Amino acid sequence: MEKTQIQLRIPKINSKFVALLAVAAMTLLCASGILNKMDNTFSDLWYQEAQASAGDIVLIEIDETTLDAYGPFQEWNRPMMAEILDILNQSEDCRPAAIGIDVLYTGNSTAEVDAALVEAAGRYGNVVTTVAGSFTSGIREGENGEFYFDDLYIERLDEPFKELKDVTKQGHINAMYDTDGVIRHHLWELKLDDGTIVPSFPYVLASMYLEYYGDDTPIEVPPMDKEGFWYVPFTGKPGDYSESIPFCDVIEGNIPPEYFADRIVLIGPYTVGLQDSYVTSMDHAEPMYGMEYQANVVEAILYSNYKQEVGDAVQLAALAILLIVCLWGMWKRPVVPSTLLWLAVSLGYLAVCKWAYMEKNLILRVLWIPFSVSVFYVGSVAINYIWSVLEKRRVTKTFKRYVDEKIVDELLSVDEEEEGAEPHGKEVEIAVLFVDVRGFTTMSEMLSPSQVVQILNRYLTLIEQCIHENHGTLDKFIGDAAMAFWGAPQPQDDFVMNACKAALAMREGSDKLSEELMEKFGRTVSFGIGINVGEAVVGNIGSPDRMDYTAIGDTVNTAARLESNAPKRTIYLSEAVVKRLEGRIKVTPLDHLLHLKGKAEDQQIYILDDVIEN
Repeated sequence: MEKTQIQLRIPKINSKFVALLAVAAMTLLCASGILNKMDNTFSDLWYQEAQASAGDIVLIEIDETTLDAYGPFQEWNRPMMAEILDILNQSEDCRPAAIGIDVLYTGNSTAEVDAALVEAAGRYGNVVTTVAGSFTSGIREGENGEFYFDDLYIERLDEPFKELKDVTKQGHINAMYDTDGVIRHHLWELKLDDGTIVPSFPYVLASMYLEYYGDDTPIEVPPMDKEGFWYVPFTGKPGDYSESIPFCDVIEGNIPPEYFADRIVLIGPYTVGLQDSYVTSMDHAEPMYGMEYQANVVEAILYSNYKQEVGDAVQLAALAILLIVCLWGMWKRPVVPSTLLWLAVSLGYLAVCKWAYMEKNLILRVLWIPFSVSVFYVGSVAINYIWSVLEKRRVTKTFKRYVDEKIVDELLSVDEEEEGAEPHGKEVEIAVLFVDVRGFTTMSEMLSPSQVVQILNRYLTLIEQCIHENHGTLDKFIGDAAMAFWGAPQPQDDFVMNACKAALAMREGSDKLSEELMEKFGRTVSFGIGINVGEAVVGNIGSPDRMDYTAIGDTVNTAARLESNAPKRTIYLSEAVVKRLEGRIKVTPLDHLLHLKGKAEDQQIYILDDVIEN
């Protein structure tokens, strides 16, 4: 029965098209914003780093100690705020450059209390109070008369009561979260419907400080987005920014007023109970109090410590180009160079991000490139592995068309590091069979080359099938002859009997094939077969550059001599084979001893007639 092979043809896909598609998909993924939250988190860890404060700012904390000493904040904050302003503003020569009160005083209290607060705040004109805008979405009218939708429409502005407003400067204290609930940006100013511009609280403090020192250089405007937000490079960590002193220590005279002279002083809540804390990019785990946040922004403005966030379009273009380069470097490459490229690009990009941030004041997205390159690395390693497995299977399948399947499996199972790279062999007992087509040379002279090949392939196919069906190893085809052996590469039970059964199957198959050839070509051929058993060296024989997996030795030579002397349709057995299978096969001894080439003595040879079935 002929074997029917069904081959599934997988259409080839242009690898360049797949690569470009993968690059486009990853670029679109980054552009979609899905990775932004994760990228922001990694960027915060990479960029935000606590540094020593310049010492221009001191914080006066309304903390738990102060609340324990004076009671609820609402009951004492105005009179004591007036008192602390009096303490700080001793004289023109002993006063802070700027005092920022991070507390909203929107409504009037008693006339006496408010008057004391107003008098203390207005004494030297160095006090900044706060305003806060309440935002909603709404329609606004632009300068050109066109209306547009505004996400930051200010529906209400909370300001200090009129008398306090008149003697102080104001700045807004709105702290705006990014979409992931973390503060990274500061709103430069509020724009009211009537055209009024309300600068930020830190901006007013920084301006007052520079004015105090006679520096009339305009404050540099940071790079902002279209809504007026700019990136804040935090200096201090929550609870660890600059110098901070409890409010009660100042009131009780524990800190001399000279300590605050010529500096920026911020006064505000510094306890969880007053609900003035925010999650910032400096530390996602520990909230930062509003006063600390404002102080960080003041310092960034004072020293023009501004960072420019590089546009997404530029970064996406760079990402696409880099991914194309990485794909070229990883596609169908060994794991080691692919890994080195992945590490070089990922770690190198992180270093570039840090350098750009510190030296060029540029902010790049930290995650996009390392994440994308990592995905491509994992994907390429997986694809390369799959491709190598498929390629190995293809090569193995092709290899098995030229070399016996058992030999191929044996070669592929050898550990190359141990012995696969060097010729080697081992001595084992095997049964060796040689078979040759008798009369083929004469017949080939009468037929065309294509007919000769067709007939030869039919005979060789028959030989191969008979060997495999009887568990033999086809060593090689030698023109119109073939060599096979049993007992190697793996040990076998009853391997000598299997060799005899294969020979009988060849003779029977040859008879049927001969009838077909007689009808078609008027010619017929048959097999001559020789079988021997004994010790032989089996393994990779040859040089390190060119080896054959075969068997060598006197046992092999004897089998070849038996085949060369066997007439057509005859199977010659050595005496060793007959002794091994005594009582299990039917044989006819030759009536004379046979001289085999290379043998000193003539040999008793037997003709295999049949096997005796149990």
